[in-house]
Formats: sequence, C-alpha cells, structure tokens
Amino acid sequence: MEVRQLRYLVALAEEQSFTRAAEREHIAQPALSQQIQKLELEVGVPLVERTTRRVAVTDAGNLLVARARRVLTELEAARQELDRVRGIQTGQVKVGAMNTMGPVDITTLLASFHQLHPAVDLTIREDDSDALAEMLRIDAVDLAFLSVTERVESHGLALQQILSEELVVVLPEHHRLAGRTEIRMIDLEHEDFISHREGARLRELLVGAAATAGFSPRIFLESNQTRRIRRLVGRGLGVAILPRSHAIGVGTNDPIAVARLVEPPLTRDITLAWRSGRRLPPAAAEFLSLAREAFPPQGLLG
Repeated sequence: MEVRQLRYLVALAEEQSFTRAAEREHIAQPALSQQIQKLELEVGVPLVERTTRRVAVTDAGNLLVARARRVLTELEAARQELDRVRGIQTGQVKVGAMNTMGPVDITTLLASFHQLHPAVDLTIREDDSDALAEMLRIDAVDLAFLSVTERVESHGLALQQILSEELVVVLPEHHRLAGRTEIRMIDLEHEDFISHREGARLRELLVGAAATAGFSPRIFLESNQTRRIRRLVGRGLGVAILPRSHAIGVGTNDPIAVARLVEPPLTRDITLAWRSGRRLPPAAAEFLSLAREAFPPQGLLG
C-alpha cells in the first residue's frame, strides 16, 4: 500500500470521477485507474464501483478513505514540521465558514495570516454547520466557523464560542404586523416563510420555534443568502427569521420592518471549532492560534 495510492483513492472519492481525480493529481487517467486496481488487489476487496455513468466508492472504500485522510494529514504535518526546522513556512490551511457569518468578518484574519506567511496556501470552504462539522471530523478542513447544533456538539470537536446573536422577525414594510416592536411565533402561524435550506442552523431554529408554538412553518422560498432573503421579504413574498446583524446591517435599504421575536426568543451562535485531539500541521496550528486571539468570546449581541 503506497502513499500515492491512498492519495489517488481520496481524490477519486472526493471528485467521483477518474478524469477529474487524474487531473487533480496531475497524472494520466489510465495510470490512476491502474494504481486503484493494484490497491484493490492488495487489500482484497473492491474499493470502487465502476459504471458507464458514474464512479462510487464502496463501503470498504469509504473506510479506507477515512483512514487515508488521516494518514495523509499526518504525513503533511510531519513534512511541514521538518520544513519549519529548516526555517521554511509552507503548507496549506483549510478554513470552513458557514454562509451567514453576521458581524464576524474573517477576511482581516485571512489577510493578516497571508501577510505573515505568504507561502502558505489558504482554502475557504463554505457550507452549513453540520456539513462543516463533518468536514472537521474527516480532516477535510482544519478549523471552521459554524453554529453549534446537537449533532455538532456531541461528536469530538473542540469549541470556542465567539458570540451569540439575537434572531429577529423580518416583515414587508406594509405587513399587518409591521408596526409591532415584538412578535410571538404563534402570530406567524399562517405566514409564508422565506428560509435557509434544510441543514442550515437558522432553518433548524425556525422549525423548532414553530413546533414550540404548535405549528409547522410553511416554507415558500429557500435561499442560503441572507441578503436575497431580506430582499424577497421586501418584495412582499413572505416573512423571515434572521440574525439581527443581517436584518439591519449597513447598506440595507430594503422596504422591510424588523421586530423582536418573543415566545420563544431565539439566538444563534458563531463558534470556532476544530477536531479535538488532532495534531494540526504547523501552519494550521498557527492559524488556529491567531483565530482564537482575534475572536475571543464576546457574549450576546442583540
């Protein structure tokens, strides 16, 4: 079992295409296919299902892919540590970020790190919190800014909460409830909601609050872009539950009204997370240290 074979298998699992995996690894497709076949012969079980339409990794293949990622991560960490001994700052840092970061701006952190370590490659992956947590568990990202759900909290992640932010009701400016300063969730029972897609923490909070109030929310439109959600509300297409910073942020001139949500009140967190017990490569460890300094806990915003 060779390191390059493990690397090829991981690339194939992530790209789900021999052609794309070969391009990513900068080798010819037949050569990559041959190495995967050799690996299958060595381990004695099929690792990949091949059809005319797609490539799928088998259950056995997924088990090996999970181990391979850890092996490759450790090898990269060892290489970077040796480089550091020689005084060379190289490597890669993979950062995850959820789609709605509110007042937490990571661009300054990224720029500062790049200025200190221009030879280190920075990669940003954007997704919902549950997906980012899974990326942390399989070392697909080194650290992530996410919102903590029950699934996130209970599976081997180290967490540093940066802040907790109030969620508010966003309404068209001429809505029947637009004059109120506070709105109960039950008051929205018959409304059309514009919401983030399934898997997003804000969607989970909306559904949970509606269930507490005794109804199931009618999701009329979905988007993971809060600016678009706010604009759709302003066009009278529904109501939304958004973080306060996204509802009343700088440059927001949409024809909307904003009210506090009560019964139940809602908050969402923004939390810095990394895999507990993992020895990060030097570049990633330094980035994490800078991130923890840059974003200390700030408490409740609202």
